[in-house]
Amino acid sequence: MKDAGRHPNITLLTYSEVESVAGYVGNFVVRIRKRARSVKEDLCTGCGTCEENCPRRVVDTVYEAGLGYRTAIYRPFAQAVPAIPVIDRENCLYFTKGKCRICEKVCPTHAIDYTQEDTILEVEVGNIILATGFDPFDARRIPQFGYGRFPNVFTSLEIERMLSGAGPTGGKVVLRDGKTVPQRVAIIHCVGSRDKNFREYCSRVCCMYSLKLAHLIRHKTHAEVYDFYIDIRAPGKMYEEFYHRMLDEGIHFIRGKVAQVTDATRRPEEEGRLVVQFEDTLTGLQRRMPVDMVVLAIGLEPRHDSREVARLFGISTDADGWFKEKHPKLDPVATMTDGVFIAGCAQGPKDIPDSVAQGSAAAARVLSLIGQGEVEVEAATAIVDELMCVGCGQCIQACPYSAIEYLEDRRIAHVIEALCKGCGTCVGACPSKAITLRHFTDRQLISEMMGAMYAMRTELRNTQYATRGA
Repeated sequence: MKDAGRHPNITLLTYSEVESVAGYVGNFVVRIRKRARSVKEDLCTGCGTCEENCPRRVVDTVYEAGLGYRTAIYRPFAQAVPAIPVIDRENCLYFTKGKCRICEKVCPTHAIDYTQEDTILEVEVGNIILATGFDPFDARRIPQFGYGRFPNVFTSLEIERMLSGAGPTGGKVVLRDGKTVPQRVAIIHCVGSRDKNFREYCSRVCCMYSLKLAHLIRHKTHAEVYDFYIDIRAPGKMYEEFYHRMLDEGIHFIRGKVAQVTDATRRPEEEGRLVVQFEDTLTGLQRRMPVDMVVLAIGLEPRHDSREVARLFGISTDADGWFKEKHPKLDPVATMTDGVFIAGCAQGPKDIPDSVAQGSAAAARVLSLIGQGEVEVEAATAIVDELMCVGCGQCIQACPYSAIEYLEDRRIAHVIEALCKGCGTCVGACPSKAITLRHFTDRQLISEMMGAMYAMRTELRNTQYATRGA
């Protein structure tokens, strides 16, 4: 990230949002809203004095996954690029109560600016790569697992932060009280994935990160770790070997679906503990397992705004909400809109190696277009007969590629040929029959049909003559 931030040919626009996109491949105009940080980027040195002196502390629900705290003026994490903080106006005492201003007083470069407003930028670009990532599944949507009700039910992201030496617990695995080390831990796989009630697809990363968490918890606490899985999917390089290593380390793997996590006790050993109720599919038995900590291996979901982003950039999404590629095997990084490419988990669940590979592939596709200098467009594009067009706009609404615009001064529709894919949807939608498809006009189609019928008639006549001769 630092290399990207320092590169002379890379402009980073952080804390920014794309508002609109117009144009076509080689000629996109992107409108960007750069949100106000209330910190002058040209003056801030990233010294951190403002963060150290800010009296307002709030729970960090993003980077620390709700386990730690941050101040009202903060950087998302220590390695953030650029190393410039932002003021959270919803929690800052100055913006909520009109008092404090401590960060302004202690800033050695006078970089704090409470009056700063959003700025609008318009950038001309030739190609676009969408790498918007994913949302973690919200475990509260499965109430029977007890997340949000029982304090010692954690998500995998919370355990990730807990295991980090720079995390809120300094790398110690403890219960919510902050001091008790668990003696028995349950890890439940496929939370939100492979489930007809939520997401039917496999999230691809859950099995391997669950094995990693099991290994680290076992290493740090010497606890008994139980992995409840449907199937172990370890298709990557050295993944299967890592799975067998976990078996050798003494991790217990139980194949079966967990029914619920409860605190209702039936036996003395369950007192004061959580109980995992599950079906062991290898033995066919219903069982109960008392544990101290439950870890939910949550799956990956499309970003909550993925369909809105797709509409903005003129691309499609699949039934789940992932960005749709041009072809899943032959062209997995391109979209149906020329010049717009996708990479990483925006296209579907994948791990880090696959995301890196797809990002490199998308960059290579862009480089090939830049080196080419010009692009080929579809030859069979739609044409509007200006004399017949009444400007009703039906074609604009029907076009799946946003390739038709309305000319206000002439009150007619106009086809942007660089965007048109020749699908013919607008031809069928036009009530005045003012649109035709180049190379597929009615006269051409009728001539083709007449030619085909003439060839069939000639062949039939020749067949009849041959039969008579025989």
